[in-house]
Amino acid sequence: MSGTTIAVIGAGQMGSGIAQVFAQAGFPVILYDVAQQQLDKAMGGIRSSMEKLVAKGKMTTADALASAARLKTTGRVEDCAAADFLIEAVPEQFALKKTIFETFDHALAPKAIIASNTSSIAIGKLGAVTKRPAQVIGMHFMNPVPLMPCVEVIRSDATNDSTFQATRALIERLGKTMVVAKDRPGFIVNRILAPMLNEAAYALQEGLATREDIDTAMKLSCNFPMGPLTLADFVGLDTLVSILEVMEREIGDPKFRPAPVLKEFVAKGWLGRKSGKGFYTY
Repeated sequence: MSGTTIAVIGAGQMGSGIAQVFAQAGFPVILYDVAQQQLDKAMGGIRSSMEKLVAKGKMTTADALASAARLKTTGRVEDCAAADFLIEAVPEQFALKKTIFETFDHALAPKAIIASNTSSIAIGKLGAVTKRPAQVIGMHFMNPVPLMPCVEVIRSDATNDSTFQATRALIERLGKTMVVAKDRPGFIVNRILAPMLNEAAYALQEGLATREDIDTAMKLSCNFPMGPLTLADFVGLDTLVSILEVMEREIGDPKFRPAPVLKEFVAKGWLGRKSGKGFYTY
């Protein structure tokens, strides 16, 4: 296990967080992205995150330096060929994920496992585009990855026991808690969370209350750490819309239809914290 090489595909917020926690746990990590600018941004974010952990006394400077040294970046598919375990963390679009799975299925050794950080797309559907469906599994991390202790694991009907147990062992090495979901749209977390965030958007759109009062009501009445509109901004409004659309399409229930205000904001480029504006301005 200690010699397992991890490849993370996609250097966005989730991919960089996943790469960071594996590097901190002692694994050699290859972080891949087609955009060098995104890789540079990811490495800057990882260094900043580690500096904060050092400042809080949660890791030493020596550990931070050693972790950073275990992390390599690349824009070349062939540089990931030596990975034993690959985690895809690209945007929530099936066509994009399909391309990633087909490309890296061809590049990786036959024994390698491919996991997806998808928050809503069926693992069986992703596995079916590869020649190794038994070695494909869902590994859904929560944001921000270095701080959130839960990982949602999804095995399709094709996922074999050795893949499942290898994934469990990795999560244990990370010091995180694993929950297991069936391969159904949205799995556990987003099946429950996404409709709640969507309903908060509908409530705001209908003028039920101000954004501040909606968030304050849910924080103080339900003991949530942040209100649903703030959380939607944190998740990314484009990501939320994608999750809702997958569930609406796959489950066939109109209750998952994204609120018009969500689609309007996404069309304007107001994606939440990552774009500087969503329900709030950052």
